[in-house]
Amino acid sequence: MLINVDEGRGSRLRGNPDHPVTRGFLCGKVARYLEREYSPARLLYPQRRAGRKGEGRFERVTWDEALDEVAARLKTLAAEFGSESILPYSYGGTMGFLQGSGMDRRFFHRLGASRLDRTICSAAGGAGLIDATGFKYGTEPEQFRHAKLILAWGANVLGTNVHLWPFIVEARRNGAKFYTIDPHRNRTGDLADKHFFINPGSDTALALGIMHVILEEGLHDADYVARYTSGFDGLRERVREYPPERVAALTGIASGDIIDLAREYATIRPAVIRLNYGLQRSERGSMAVRAISLLPVLTGSWKEVGGGAVLSTSGGFQINRAALELPDLQLRSPLEREARLVNMSQLGSALNALADPPIKALVVYNSNPAAVVPDQNAVLKGLRRDDLFTVVIEQFQTDTADHADILLPATTFLEHTDVYFAYGHYYLQLARPVLPAPGETKSNVDIFRLLAAHIGFDDACFRDSEDDMIRALLASSHPFVSGITIEELDRERSVRLRVAHNGDPFLPFANGGFGTPSGKCEFHAETLTYSPPIESRHGDAVLRAQFPLELISPKNDDSMNSTFGYREEIDRQTSQLKISARDAASRQITTGDQVRVFNARGSCLLVAKVDGAVAPGVVCAPSTRWPKQSPAFRNVNALTSERLTDKGGGPTFYSCLVQVEKSGD
Repeated sequence: MLINVDEGRGSRLRGNPDHPVTRGFLCGKVARYLEREYSPARLLYPQRRAGRKGEGRFERVTWDEALDEVAARLKTLAAEFGSESILPYSYGGTMGFLQGSGMDRRFFHRLGASRLDRTICSAAGGAGLIDATGFKYGTEPEQFRHAKLILAWGANVLGTNVHLWPFIVEARRNGAKFYTIDPHRNRTGDLADKHFFINPGSDTALALGIMHVILEEGLHDADYVARYTSGFDGLRERVREYPPERVAALTGIASGDIIDLAREYATIRPAVIRLNYGLQRSERGSMAVRAISLLPVLTGSWKEVGGGAVLSTSGGFQINRAALELPDLQLRSPLEREARLVNMSQLGSALNALADPPIKALVVYNSNPAAVVPDQNAVLKGLRRDDLFTVVIEQFQTDTADHADILLPATTFLEHTDVYFAYGHYYLQLARPVLPAPGETKSNVDIFRLLAAHIGFDDACFRDSEDDMIRALLASSHPFVSGITIEELDRERSVRLRVAHNGDPFLPFANGGFGTPSGKCEFHAETLTYSPPIESRHGDAVLRAQFPLELISPKNDDSMNSTFGYREEIDRQTSQLKISARDAASRQITTGDQVRVFNARGSCLLVAKVDGAVAPGVVCAPSTRWPKQSPAFRNVNALTSERLTDKGGGPTFYSCLVQVEKSGD
């Protein structure tokens, strides 16, 4: 059964049980089970801090008391330091439009708070897609059943893309080959026909090496390239710099394997690539996505049902975001202009060093920055500032919640109305509550509506109902969304975007149609290049001498970032460090040993697992453990840096050098 069909997010509560993407529904029995599961750990009442920040001691207050205090403190701080001293902090705790991009955005726009640049997940990959094709969309998951070669490139399909797996199984039953490319051989890699261990952050080099073989051997689709691309001659010259022997040294994949992979990819038709976001969480992550996304252009694979590539489908959801978020409310704020933009991936610096004005208030919802943000020690230092007023809207008492001055209890997706977009399929989804809100929990929409009233905003938009907001966001002239109504969503629960007519397959670039002025894919080979990340085996030699292991922290199969981190079985999974037999032996480490993982930024304690899942030189810790569950009160983000990706301003979680040593007896 699939409760959530968008890579572990979004909500498919009920609807057509026969559709392959949305198969499964949340029945009353499952709802009751989840209600029992959530209840012991749920936050149910508003609370005020009663101890030191981070201690996690609170006293119960009424909603009016909590909202009055929040409103009073925000108004005072805005008057003294300016409204930009207030920072909202949110991301993907809900993929719903209303709970994550609706009344909250209106509130902060009207307040004049700093805007948050929400980069922590997909910004680098999105920038790479735009550079390659001009759009953030690609092959439909349903089409994978028609492929004859499937490359899961940095994509743990069984763990983070489960709704795609049935189509891969169907394709393999029909004779398709399935290969995985990843520094970590996860459950998906265990089931692949071939797994290629690639050095972290070297994906661009592999893509350029594959292009080298394809062009040297004349395996490209010359007609497609001539019709729908520009700059091909420059590309041919550029990829000559990446012969298989050089690429093998950079990637750790044998030159013969690179040649064979390139030939198979170019000649087995149709071939499709499933990228995922891990590979763009590297210092060269945007370039990696761009380079890989050019491969189906060279082979003409975009013409074929079951061909092409997909990282994200989010660009298909062309809703009327302006009508939902109302950014023009900033003109009615004390600023009377657009507020400054603060990168969420550099929260530690923002809390500790940002000036003119400094951050004096933080309002956190749909996120757990104490656990998920890079340079954790800097983040925790900032959260513990006595002069920082912090409001946390949460369902559970996370590490971030422990630092709140005011803690407000929020509903889950089972208990409120929302419309869900996706980045792994093309279905817009509506969910209505299937459970009553427990205790005194309220939805984000209600909380920000009430905050607006308590602070004195009388704008009519703060009185909009959920259905009013849904109608506003659906009022889009874009052909992918135009004509979808709330009535249709209420009736069907999920509606395919109008990406193709009469149920035809969506082939976005079969006849060009790239997002450039010419409509052609522009290679711009002069900017297409590879250099190793600073924190990698081929990067800074001094750092490498001190910290010889490359740490990656991919998503854990049974949790979603830090969600469910309070569960003992999840903590056991996210407390592991996978290490190769060679690296373990040289450190006298065996499976089950407690190990200290460290670099110049910090350290954490994990439990070693020696199982062949990573190659020598790489260690892997599934993310994201609750720090307070660890004996050292830190997780792997005590090790990651605030260094940003080459484009998009994203975090470089997987460009991280560390050392590992046995800890304790």
